[in-house]
Amino acid sequence: IVFHAAAYKHVPIVEMNPLIGIENNVFSTQSICEVSKELKLSKVILISTDKAVRPTNIMGASKRVCEILVQNYSKKYPHIIFSMVRFGNVIGSSGSVITIFRNQIAGGGPITVTDPNVTRYFMTVEEAVGLVLQSAIEGHGGDILVLDMGNPVKIIDIARQMIAMSGLREGTDIDIEFTGLQAGEKLFEEVQHLSETLEVTQHPCVMRLVAPNDSQINMSQISQDLKSAMINTNVAVIKGAIQKHIPEYTPSVEV
Repeated sequence: IVFHAAAYKHVPIVEMNPLIGIENNVFSTQSICEVSKELKLSKVILISTDKAVRPTNIMGASKRVCEILVQNYSKKYPHIIFSMVRFGNVIGSSGSVITIFRNQIAGGGPITVTDPNVTRYFMTVEEAVGLVLQSAIEGHGGDILVLDMGNPVKIIDIARQMIAMSGLREGTDIDIEFTGLQAGEKLFEEVQHLSETLEVTQHPCVMRLVAPNDSQINMSQISQDLKSAMINTNVAVIKGAIQKHIPEYTPSVEV
């Protein structure tokens, strides 16, 4: 069994470095699927992200391409179970807002929040690992598993809770500053495409998203168009190549 958890996931960094972001996220996934096919492995599980749903950034769009890629391999090689897990934010992981806030509080502040209305889905490391392991049991091939993460949480509320838990007072001991959304960031995330249907699984907290049989998607053409755009190195051309095949991708407007 292959658990494919490698990716560049930091939205602003990938937005500034689209070539290496696509190379690492998309084409490495393609290599893994190809080698898994050649070795006749039993299961391949891609770790995806809620940012792949109606993406506004290259990171999310690249992971959406990965999802389509894995679904294509699932259709072509049904003897291997190719499935996916779609994550929200994992508390305490690399780049987690919790870690950032903790360091900012330790440094005396200010705590930086992009927007007062921004929300995110959160899950613990234990929940994330459990979902990945459960996917090895539940995956049927071509499906996407998601954890019931409850309601999205306002980032400003997390900042205020962490200030209170540190015995500090907002505006007196430490300030909160709003910095504005970074390139490619959204106010809120989603876990389900409109075209996906929701099914229950044997696990009460795990749901299966089943995508339609999208036979018109030509993965070879996607790869060819992306590689041609990457030779050009023009970011607008790269974004256009992605949007050609991922119409729900809406590139952020650079200010």
